[in-house]
Amino acid sequence: MKKTALVTGGSRGIGAAVVRKLCLDGFRVAINYNLSEQRANDLCSELCSEGFEVIALKCDVSSPDEVKRLFAEINKAFGGIDVLVNNAGISLWGLFDETTDAQWNEVIDINLKGTFNCCREALAYMLSEKQGRIINISSVWGQTGASCEAVYSASKAGIIGLTKALAKEYAPSNITVNCVSPGVIETDMMNRFSTEEKEAICEDIPFGRMGTPEEVASAVSFFASEQACYITGQVLGVNGGLV
Repeated sequence: MKKTALVTGGSRGIGAAVVRKLCLDGFRVAINYNLSEQRANDLCSELCSEGFEVIALKCDVSSPDEVKRLFAEINKAFGGIDVLVNNAGISLWGLFDETTDAQWNEVIDINLKGTFNCCREALAYMLSEKQGRIINISSVWGQTGASCEAVYSASKAGIIGLTKALAKEYAPSNITVNCVSPGVIETDMMNRFSTEEKEAICEDIPFGRMGTPEEVASAVSFFASEQACYITGQVLGVNGGLV
């Protein structure tokens, strides 16, 4: 019987690569989006035309009520959830002393609270089945901190702490909770940098280049597989040797 995966923020970038990879791995996949409706629907149509079972569902993960509705819709369509990939997130670039309360709240609400909301709902399903996989997407900056990205770094560090705590709490129920920590990946988040700035960033990466969304998706695929059934509470860096 096919298993079901939910990928939050699954319409583009790392999320879309994860959706494609999990489809190839044999999962039925729910693509969550909030603002990128066209991209989500295009990806869904593309994958369905290739014979995969995919649905696209709108949800603001920072809203507990919307997340409850999201999981109810997935349960109705696919009958529960086996793998949750918490990928939805936003970044914030700027000096910490100029950060407003509204900016702090937005980043924390989507990146960290959104992960909390989705984990809580997923666990309700997984506990009843005594099995499940939760894969949270953090960031290298959640491990090391980044100048001018203090709020983003804090939100991603929180995800790592949450991952480790949930791994201990739910291992007795055969539920693994792991974290993938991407480094500098070629996605829309890098569009604010010029070509010259990107080249300078790559000089600090031992591999000499940015990573691809597909390389991150491969790490997610591993944690979702049976090969990772005895691995939990881990942070897997996909960063080209940056850390």
